[in-house]
Amino acid sequence: MTDQQTSSEDESDPVGQGQPLVEHLIELRSRILKSLLAILIVFLPLFYFANPIYGYVSEPLRAYLPEGSSMIATEVASPFLTPFKLALVLAIFLAIPVILHQCWAFVAPGLYSNEKKIALPLLVSSIILFYSGMAFAYYVVFPLVFGFFTSIAPAGVTIMTDINKYLDFVLKLFFAFGLAFEIPIATLLLLWTGATTVDSLKSKRAYVIVGCFILGMLLTPPDVISQILLAVPMWLLFELGIFFGRFINQDADAERSS
Repeated sequence: MTDQQTSSEDESDPVGQGQPLVEHLIELRSRILKSLLAILIVFLPLFYFANPIYGYVSEPLRAYLPEGSSMIATEVASPFLTPFKLALVLAIFLAIPVILHQCWAFVAPGLYSNEKKIALPLLVSSIILFYSGMAFAYYVVFPLVFGFFTSIAPAGVTIMTDINKYLDFVLKLFFAFGLAFEIPIATLLLLWTGATTVDSLKSKRAYVIVGCFILGMLLTPPDVISQILLAVPMWLLFELGIFFGRFINQDADAERSS
C-alpha cells in the first residue's frame, strides 16, 4: 500500500515533474529580458545622436550627388522615423555580443567540455565576422555602388534620393554582407558536427561558387557590381572555412584515436 500511495502521489504531482522545464523557461525569459535591456541601453544614446549618425551613414551616397542635389523626405514623418529606425537597428547590431552571450549562457550548461572548447571561439569569431561584413559593405561596396548609380543617370535627371528608401537599401546590404561573412562559421560547424568532410566540400566547390552568385543576386539590389562584391567574398570565406576545417578534422581524429 505504501509503494502504491507513493507512486500515485508522484503521478499526481505534476509540479515536481515539470519543475526543470519551468526553471528553463524562467531562465530563458531572464535571458531575453537582459538582451532587450541591452538593446534599450544602447538605443538611448544612439537616438540622441540619430541625425548625425544618419549623416554618417548617408555620406557614401551624398559624396557622389551632383552639385545642388540633396536627399529628400517624401513623407511627413520621415525626418523623425527614419533616424529612429536607424538608431534602433544599429542598437540591435551593436548589442549582438550581449545577445549572443545570453544565448551562450543559456545553452553552455548543457554542453560537454570539448564542445565548449570550440563553441566559444566560434561565437567570438561570428561576432567579429558580422561586423567585418558591415564594415566591408560601408567602406568598399557603398562607394563603388553609389558611384556607379550616380554616373549612369540619364541626362536631365536630377538624383534626389528619399532618406527612407536609402536607409532600407543600406540596411539590406549591411545585413546581407554581415550574414555572408558568417560562411566560415557555418562551414566549420558542418565539419565539426560531422555533417560533411573537407574532401566532400572540395568536390562541391563548383556548386558552391554558383550558389554564391545566386545568393548575391537574391540578397543584393539588382546590379552586377554589388552582386559580384558579395559573391566573391562569400566564395573566399568558404575557402577560408575549408582551410581551418582541416584542423577541426585533425582534432577529431586525435580524439578518436585516444
